Amino acid sequence: MRRIYTLVLYLLTPLLLVRLALLGVRDHGYWERWRERLGFVAALPAAGPNLWLHAVSVGEAQAASALVHALRARIPPITIMVTTTTPTGAAMVRRLFRDEVRHCYLPFDLPTALARFIERARPAALVIMETELWPNLLHCCRRARIPVLIANARLSERSFSRYRRWTGSVRGMLAAVTAVAAQSRADAERFMALGAVAPCG
Repeated sequence: MRRIYTLVLYLLTPLLLVRLALLGVRDHGYWERWRERLGFVAALPAAGPNLWLHAVSVGEAQAASALVHALRARIPPITIMVTTTTPTGAAMVRRLFRDEVRHCYLPFDLPTALARFIERARPAALVIMETELWPNLLHCCRRARIPVLIANARLSERSFSRYRRWTGSVRGMLAAVTAVAAQSRADAERFMALGAVAPCG
């Protein structure tokens, strides 16, 4: 199923780029650093651990604030890279962290773009805020042996029902997740019912 999904996504990539261009008419932020969507980012320093934290947009960036500050206080040499998918998320990252973290846009969920991104960013681990599950993102992290933590994870009953229709594919995705830190016991139980094997809670 992931291979079919990947093939379709490659075929749709030109349309994704057109969509970015159209979104940029209303928000010029979509025109900035668009090459990052294809994995073209500047390499992070090799010295010290590099932590990759993905926060989709504004809400997830705000939720990540306490975690980022705690990590920087406890592991001073750490380099934290925060990815978002929207310019509003990027603006919130700049407002919250200034130059304490590096911001990049998350690449499209294409194996080539993600492999390029991972090679240049060299993350020691990936923390995904809340629930942003992309099949190739998780697959590429697993191949690169990058631990993945879903932090502040939530899964509504409606989303759970939707995911349950694709149990085999979802179980394969969750196999790449090292741990899930759920918002509630109910969220943890839904993740475990879908195949999350790591301790949740």
